[in-house]
Amino acid sequence: MFIREVLTIKGDCANFAIEPDALISDAVKRMVENDVGSLLVIHDGELVGFLSERDILRGLQVRGCPLTEVKVSAFMEKEPVVAGLDDSVDYARDAMTKSRISHLIVMDEGKVVGVISFHDVARACLKEANFENALLKRYIKNWPE
Repeated sequence: MFIREVLTIKGDCANFAIEPDALISDAVKRMVENDVGSLLVIHDGELVGFLSERDILRGLQVRGCPLTEVKVSAFMEKEPVVAGLDDSVDYARDAMTKSRISHLIVMDEGKVVGVISFHDVARACLKEANFENALLKRYIKNWPE
């Protein structure tokens, strides 16, 4: 299975973004309002970073300052892990596990086409396994005696 299939199974691929000069408090508000765990950080139409809930927690632990005083650029991942549409789900799972991240940016020809979570990958793998299981059950049921 490929990442493009994960995006298809996921469905709605709204990508939420924020500017690097925005405040962390604005990023948290946007995440809560949209029920997402991460934001693309975009400046002048280009991806410049990625901000996840974990980045915010880590930043708060290290800096210990109010959310209304810190910019997104201080907490964001400046070199986020990315994948392509034709990368395998195994690649995505391995990249997320090795990097200890829960979200992966999906790129196509230098442009962001989506963000997938570990949950999205797991759901797609489960759907594929259920489909294969149903095929095998039908095959065995029709096995000649």
